[in-house]
Amino acid sequence: MQQKAIVIIPTYNEKENIQTVVPLLFEQFEKVKGWDMGILVVDDTSPDKTYDAVKQLQKKYKRLHLLINPQKAGLGGAYLKGMDEAFNKLRAEVVLQFDADLSHDPKKIPEFMKAIDEGADMVVGSRYIPGGGIPDNWGIHRKFMSVVGNLVAQLLLTNFSIKDWTGGFRALRKKVYQAVVHKITDKEILGYTFQVGFLNAVYRSRFKIIEIPFKFVDRTIGESKLPLSYMQDTLLYLFRLRWNDLVTSRVFKFLVVGGVGTLIQLTSLQIFRSVLPDFQLAFLSKFILATFLSIEIAIASNFLLNNSWTFADKKLDKSKMLGKFLQFNLTSSGSIIIQLIVNFLGERFIGLFDLFVVPIIGMVVDTGLVFAATGIIIGLFWNFFAYNKFIWKTK
Repeated sequence: MQQKAIVIIPTYNEKENIQTVVPLLFEQFEKVKGWDMGILVVDDTSPDKTYDAVKQLQKKYKRLHLLINPQKAGLGGAYLKGMDEAFNKLRAEVVLQFDADLSHDPKKIPEFMKAIDEGADMVVGSRYIPGGGIPDNWGIHRKFMSVVGNLVAQLLLTNFSIKDWTGGFRALRKKVYQAVVHKITDKEILGYTFQVGFLNAVYRSRFKIIEIPFKFVDRTIGESKLPLSYMQDTLLYLFRLRWNDLVTSRVFKFLVVGGVGTLIQLTSLQIFRSVLPDFQLAFLSKFILATFLSIEIAIASNFLLNNSWTFADKKLDKSKMLGKFLQFNLTSSGSIIIQLIVNFLGERFIGLFDLFVVPIIGMVVDTGLVFAATGIIIGLFWNFFAYNKFIWKTK
C-alpha cells in the first residue's frame, strides 16, 4: 500500500482560482511515483462560497478533500487545522503547503517529493537561491517587504543557512509536525508570521531541511491577502523570540545568579573589612581574609540559586545537597584561587586606596573593590565550566 501525501490549500474567496489549481495539481500527481497524492482544501467559510466549487470538483476528483472552518482562522490557523486533518484523519505521511492563487509552481511537486524520498524531513521552496525568483513587476514596497523581510529574519535568528524564511511553498513529514506542533502556540504565528515561526521550530529541532528553487508568480485573479501589518508583526515576533531565548538561556541565568552573588560578595567584603581587626601574617592580611569569607558567602548563595533556577532541569536530590555543596566548594576553588591571586597581586603591587564616592549612597569605591570585581569576572568563566562538568552534569 502506497504512503499518502496531501497538498494543503488554505482558501478565502478563491472560487475562481481553486477551479484552476486543482486540475493542474492532479496532473502533476501522475508524475509522482510511489505516493498516493491528494488535496485538502481548508476553507475559512469564504463569502464567495469557494467550498461549493470544491464540492463540485470532488465529483471528479476522489482524492480531493474539504475542511470548512466555521470561523476565519487565518493562514497559520488554517495550515495547523489542515495538518491535523491530513496527518491524523487522512493518515498522510507527508503534507505540502500550497497557495490557491498559483503563485507556487505545481510542476515543482514531483521535485519536492523526490527530495522527501531522498531523505529530506522538510522541503522549502526558495525564491532566494539560484534558480528561484520573485516577480519583476512587483512594486518597490512589495520587493522590499519580501527581500528585506527575509534578511531581517536571517539576522535576528542568526541563521543564514536557510535563504527563504517567509515563503509558504513547503513539504514536511509527519514526524516533523509531531515534533514541533506543540511549540506553535503563540497567537503571533497564527497569521503570516506562521511561516517564520514554524520553520524556526523545525530547524531548532534539528531536522534535515532542503531548499529547492522556484519562481514566485503573482496572482492574476483576486487580491493579495498579505496584510500591511505583516512586516511589523514579523519583526515583533522575531524580537520576542530572541528575547525569550535570552532570558531562558542557561548562560543568562548563570550570569544573573553570578551578578547577585557578586553584589553579595562585594557587600560582605566591605562589611568584613570594617569589622575585622588589622593584621598581617605572612601573605594573609585583613583584606585577604575578608576576601575569603565574602567568597564563601557568595558561593552558598550561588549554589542555592543555581540549583533552583539555572540548572532547574538538573535539580539535585535533597539527599545529595550536602555532598554536592562540598563538591561545589571544591570546584569553586578555581575561582577562589583566581580571586585571591588577583586581590593579592593588586594589594601588593598597586595598593589599596580610595578611587571615588558613589553619589547619594556615599559608598566609597576603592581599588580593593576593583580587584575583587576583576577576579570575580575571570572566575565566572571557570565556574560555568566546572558547574556544568561536575555538579549539574547531564543525568
